[in-house]
Amino acid sequence: MGQPPFPSRRQLLSRCANGFGALALTSLFTERAYGRLLVPDGDEASDPLSPRPTHHPARARRVIFLYMDGGPSQVDTFDPKPRLDREHGQPIGMKIPATQFDDVGSVLRSPWAFAQHGESGAWVSSLFPHLAKRVDDLCIVRSMTSQFPEHTNANYFLHTCFGTQGRPSMGAWLGYGLGSECRNLPGFVVLNGGLVPPGGLDNFGSGFLPASFQGSMFRAEGEPVANLQRQEHSEQRQRDKLDLLQSMDSEALAKLGRDGQVEAAIANYELAFRMQSAVPELMQLDGESDVTRRLYGLDAEYEHTRTYGRLCLLARRLVERGVRFVELTCPSIGGHDRWDQHNGLEAGHADNARAVDQPIAALLTDLAGRGLLEDTLVVWAGEFGRTPMAQGTNGRDHNPHGFTIWMAGGGVRAGLTYGATDDYGYFAVQNKLSMYDLHATILHLLGIDHRRLTFRFGGRDMRLTDVHGEVAHDLIA
Repeated sequence: MGQPPFPSRRQLLSRCANGFGALALTSLFTERAYGRLLVPDGDEASDPLSPRPTHHPARARRVIFLYMDGGPSQVDTFDPKPRLDREHGQPIGMKIPATQFDDVGSVLRSPWAFAQHGESGAWVSSLFPHLAKRVDDLCIVRSMTSQFPEHTNANYFLHTCFGTQGRPSMGAWLGYGLGSECRNLPGFVVLNGGLVPPGGLDNFGSGFLPASFQGSMFRAEGEPVANLQRQEHSEQRQRDKLDLLQSMDSEALAKLGRDGQVEAAIANYELAFRMQSAVPELMQLDGESDVTRRLYGLDAEYEHTRTYGRLCLLARRLVERGVRFVELTCPSIGGHDRWDQHNGLEAGHADNARAVDQPIAALLTDLAGRGLLEDTLVVWAGEFGRTPMAQGTNGRDHNPHGFTIWMAGGGVRAGLTYGATDDYGYFAVQNKLSMYDLHATILHLLGIDHRRLTFRFGGRDMRLTDVHGEVAHDLIA
């Protein structure tokens, strides 16, 4: 056999780069990167969860989203309407749009008494005796609107500002825009109380953003994350496997150029490796004091209070560790379809409120006591509200035309009640707020200009608020 030909200069440089360069890259992949790089189309990329600079000084650093799946009734919670008492049982005295199920009954008064609380004098129904004691922390918005009267589309709109599936969730956008302050946990965590909302996991997806930004679902009980337990006999053996996998991925990257999907996969492998130690420690609540556990209702008689109390306590522990966005879903209460009371309003809303009232008040108290409420934005919202007249005799239908949400901490004006609905509580008539406005305001509080947070996809610069949205500066302290 003859002597093999010498490689050309181009071949020699390529082989060296793919060899020594890959060794260096493999080492770098074991550490967190804080620099940003440019991908071929001009978008910025980096270690997906590395912290990012804000557009302007931020008031909030993180978000806890208390998602009230199904649509709580505004006229039974935070928006009292005396006219409903006066006209109970009568036909409603206004022209109304077609309801979701077109089963329009008579005017239905609230079964719960309202009272003013705190120095702010905000109105809260007797559904929330614990939360009423924290009412001066709340910025109550009574003029929220949506564009969709059906759960699945309304859920997508609430989470992604788009009425169909496939767009990135707000939590994914925050991870993309701000990164995370936590090395060992995902930047976007969904704490599953037992109910995945209509629309499924796409409510928490990353859409066209890299997969590293999608929500990671943790269970409150049992094994928190699927396949979390290490299968290898030792941590070193698993580390060796990951190193081999990274070496192979690095070779692919060297040949293909930058590839967001491959980079996201590498980052997710590393994060999963670190989560094997971080998640069990997170979920272990034995270190919490008896006072804290009682505060959240972990010893409550009602099992669903205990479930949601654990979620709220875990939410506090997650934001303490630097997780950027935490969302809580509702517990699964037998006999009720979430907050979606088309019948059995009194029993359904009472049981749902009993489950979440004490834990939410405890969360606000605990965050404030630890100095975290100041820069943690807490958002309480469903996908829409309910009608002021009965569906049948003892339920309420969907109402996207005017409903209530509230926010607390994170730079909002505590003790403010903003906006109004008409005398029936059907339509927002004062300081009407769209879903785009809400998301623009949340981003603003986190230091992000919603018009500048963009991702190039399909030939255009996409953003959470699309081409809509105005910051509601009246809500900001």
